[in-house]
This record gives sequence, structure tokens and C-alpha cells, in this order.
Amino acid sequence: MTASRETPAPTIDREEIARFAAQAASWWDPAGSFRPLHQLNPARLQFIRGALDAHFGRDKRALSPFAGLGLCDVGCGGGLIAEPMARLGFAVTAIDADEEAIAVARDHAAASGLDIDYRSDTAESLAADKRQFDVVLALELVEHVADPDALFAACSALVKPGGAFIGATLNRTPQSYALAIVGAEYVMRWLPRSTHDWRRFLRPSEFVLGLRRAGLKPTQVKGLRYRPLHADWAQTDDLSVNYLVMAIKP
Repeated sequence: MTASRETPAPTIDREEIARFAAQAASWWDPAGSFRPLHQLNPARLQFIRGALDAHFGRDKRALSPFAGLGLCDVGCGGGLIAEPMARLGFAVTAIDADEEAIAVARDHAAASGLDIDYRSDTAESLAADKRQFDVVLALELVEHVADPDALFAACSALVKPGGAFIGATLNRTPQSYALAIVGAEYVMRWLPRSTHDWRRFLRPSEFVLGLRRAGLKPTQVKGLRYRPLHADWAQTDDLSVNYLVMAIKP
């Protein structure tokens, strides 16, 4: 066991982990506590697929275009992103500090016939083991960790030279407070109260700067907006609420 596993990783926030562990059984319930992530998924996957197709020069029409590439999903939760990544051909390692979520993810992947390496682990410990991947994802994670810079550093260490990183989070704006906190938690009750702390949201400039400090080169930033009439999300140039960041490892 490495020293990084014997002491709490700098990204670990025990209260956040406990909050999500209490809801772990509903990860795959599209009407449950993780309903917003189920709604976000199509738009997130569209961005990820398009950005990685372009970066790796893959066939947009292929069913499994990323065969032969390795991907690490950091903060994978119940596997909502890890499973479609495996179906796209990636050899997926998916990690989360929440053991309850990992147990749910393993069971769901087994029932779906998918071979995913799920681990209750941290990005820091994988980096300490010198693991590297063609792609590293950290989606809706940075706002829940104790030290964002430590997360960026660990994720950067996990990306192979020439590889890619994609992150997603919420902007720290009045709009995000109104929609993600007041709207989602108090009015619509899509999320349990206190799921998010608005003070921990990062502005795109802060996210990009953190990646640069960690040795990653941001290449694109894209917003996501909720469409009430369709009850779904779509890509937009408006970064005021949700956004995604693509970066590469030079």
C-alpha cells in the first residue's frame, strides 16, 4: 500500500462522499436523486464523442471508434459515463472514493455485459502508481473535492503525452445559483438540498488556469443549457451555468 492510500488524499471531502453514498442506490433511476445527470448525459456524451473523434482522428460513423485507447473516469459515481465510454471501445478504468457507488456501478456493468475496471480509489493514488491513460474525464467532480488544484495535478499526471482531458462543472454566477441551487434543489426538488455549495463552483477562467498550472493545454470550452420545453440539455456558447472544458497534454 502506498503512502497516498494510508492518508486521506487532498481531494477527499468526507462529508461530500457520505452525502452521495446515502443516495447510491438511486444512481440508475432516471427519476431519482441523479435525474439531472441522466438528463445531462446525452449532451455531455455528444461533446465528449465529438471532441475525442477530432483529437484522435477517429471515424465519426464507427460504433466503437476508440478501440485500443485507455480511459480513466475520475469520480465515476454509478457509471453513467463509464458505460457508454466502454461501449465506444475504450478500455475503461473508473474510480470513485464512494465505495457504495462503486458497488452499484459494478453490479450494473455486470448486468449489462460490460467489462469495466471499477475501483474505490483516488486520482492521486493512481498517479502515484504511474498509471496513464489516453483520456481522463472528471465530470461534475471539481465542485465536490477539497482541493481543486490537487485534482487538476493528479488528472494531468494520469494523461499520457498527446492525450486528452475533459472536465465539466458549474460556473459561479448568479444564474447558476438561481438554477442549480434554488431551482434544482428547492423549487423543482430534482436534487437533495445541500448537494451543491455555490461557493465551490469555479469560473471557466479559474478552471482553465488550474489546468494550465497542472501542465494541460485547454483547447475548447463549451456551455450547456437546459431546455425546459424538451426537458433536456443542449450545447451552447453561453457559459453562465454548466460548461465543459477540453484540454490536451503536450
